[in-house]
Amino acid sequence: MLYVWFVIAGAFAGVCAGLFGVGGGLIIVPALVWIFTAYHFPPDVVTHLAIGTSLATIIITSISSMTAHNKRGGVRWDIWRNMAVGLVIGSLVGAGVAEMIDGKSLQAIIGVGALLVAINMLFMRSKEQLGKPLPPKGVQIGAGTGIGLASAIFGIGGGSLTVPFLNWAGLTMKQSVGTSAACGLPIAIAGALGFAWFGKNVENLPPGTIGFVHISAFLCISAVSFVMAKVGAKLAHQLPAATLKRAFGILLLFVGGQLLLNGLGVL
Repeated sequence: MLYVWFVIAGAFAGVCAGLFGVGGGLIIVPALVWIFTAYHFPPDVVTHLAIGTSLATIIITSISSMTAHNKRGGVRWDIWRNMAVGLVIGSLVGAGVAEMIDGKSLQAIIGVGALLVAINMLFMRSKEQLGKPLPPKGVQIGAGTGIGLASAIFGIGGGSLTVPFLNWAGLTMKQSVGTSAACGLPIAIAGALGFAWFGKNVENLPPGTIGFVHISAFLCISAVSFVMAKVGAKLAHQLPAATLKRAFGILLLFVGGQLLLNGLGVL
């Protein structure tokens, strides 16, 4: 049954990755925390193991989602090139910071961040400003660094931060989602390597792990999410922008609340 749960988590995460450009981490992290806890993994490594494994799976999911969006002209590679520099630096630093934070505190922090983004997406109205000048290169690199840092700590592909930033920068919602999916790749590669490295000497890790990356979970979730991300990307280009934005906000509201309550010990 453990592997069945990994497959279910991968399917849902893949659809969300393609649909919302989030890399699937917002689904994978809480799902893995629940699965690892249910199967009695050591409590002190559950959250970090969920985050490291999530980042590893996002490598595959991002490639699938990115190629699907790119075929539809949804990726702004000029912006991606600038942000990628900061994303890699921030992700490596973030992995080191996360290793020093208590697991429950990490969950609560992730939950608060997701809730704030959800409120912004659901209640703060923003108009697409076509033709608006892009932020300077330095701002794009700086934003990438901050997004990479937070994403590695939270085990996400950064879509919950990248999509609003790109939307603010003047991109359409569909381009924001597509470019965000591409931005998930450097975050995931750097973050997963960081978690594998910082977790290599940690005690109490279950068998079948490389640092804070659970290999079986990585393989199962990656295989399923790779296929399902293409389904989500196709849907993203068929739904109205307003509908896409509301659905994204509702998803973050649910996941953020669950993580916050769990981190505070309520659940």
